[in-house]
Amino acid sequence: MPVIKSETVTALNKAGGKGEIQITHLLTPKEMLGQCEMFAKVVIPPGASIGAHYHYGNSETYYILQGKAKYNDNDKFYEVGVGETTFCGDGGMHGIESVGDEDLIFIALIIKTPA
Repeated sequence: MPVIKSETVTALNKAGGKGEIQITHLLTPKEMLGQCEMFAKVVIPPGASIGAHYHYGNSETYYILQGKAKYNDNDKFYEVGVGETTFCGDGGMHGIESVGDEDLIFIALIIKTPA
């Protein structure tokens, strides 16, 4: 089994959000075979966020590993935490903000919508 080298990138004000976040890509496009657009670990420090954004042609799922967040689901807001999963379907809008005292860490998966 090959070991995949992860790549971590830093994003500032992602999708109009606040502050700096880190995205560690766990798979490369080669492994995702054109079916997924992203499989990554995301770290958002307290007070930082990914701004509200729409998904067209894909869906996005977050699985929370650490921390607490305010999750925007089509302008409805929820507090989410460890062990919870969010889903934004094709045509939907979402955003997330770290609201706890520790980093918010989650797995993000973007899957293409079948044609």
